[in-house]
Amino acid sequence: MSVLDKFKLDNQVAIITGGASGLGKAMGKGLAEAGAHLVIADINYDLAKATATEFETETGNKAIACKVDVTDVDDVAHMVTDVMNHFGRIDILFNNAGINEHVKFEDMAYERWIKNMDVNINSMFLVSQAVGKVMIEQKKGTIINTSSMSGIIVNTPQPQAAYNTSKGAVIMFTKSLASEWAQHGIRVNTIAPGYMKTELTKSYFAKGGDMIDTWMRFTPLGRPGVPEELQGAALYLASDASSFVTGSVITVDGGYTAL
Repeated sequence: MSVLDKFKLDNQVAIITGGASGLGKAMGKGLAEAGAHLVIADINYDLAKATATEFETETGNKAIACKVDVTDVDDVAHMVTDVMNHFGRIDILFNNAGINEHVKFEDMAYERWIKNMDVNINSMFLVSQAVGKVMIEQKKGTIINTSSMSGIIVNTPQPQAAYNTSKGAVIMFTKSLASEWAQHGIRVNTIAPGYMKTELTKSYFAKGGDMIDTWMRFTPLGRPGVPEELQGAALYLASDASSFVTGSVITVDGGYTAL
């Protein structure tokens, strides 16, 4: 097998939570272009369906949409059942769903703190456990979690203690699960993006100001990333090219955490 062949995902089945837009959509497209069949799992079903149709048209691989609230145990169970009924296997899980709020800690309502933890880390427990049972039976699988450089450093100047805490938890969750499930042939890794220009954030960058200036001053490359710049890391971790990699954190942050 050539080194390029190791990056191929022909006929593998990948679930991507929060995959209908943003970073999840970009990374999902990378997997689809490498040959994977995709499950676009998102709470916004209409957008997930549109993304799945787009991927099928562009790549010729199968892509289905699945409406799921990743914080709901029954929704997650139904998703796994539907995927198994449709494809009969799950090779790759990409835990990507997440939220962020810029709220001063002293002003954050407890309900919002819990919401951040539910979406950003507790959902990974629910989805990984449900999908992991399938992978354990298969004796093989790959799980990729989207963390953030915010799980490694404290961002400035925006207040986001809940987000930072949850993303730090994702990194330790990744390492712990990688250690525990290695015996089952399951690899678990995480991608930690830096500041990315997405549909949700591009207005911030267009407006500029002190916050953006601070972000870019601490980014050696001097610019935000774009979602497509995560595709290489996602494909590497999803494929056999990373067959000896587990429990790792790959930062894609323009050098921010190097300072």
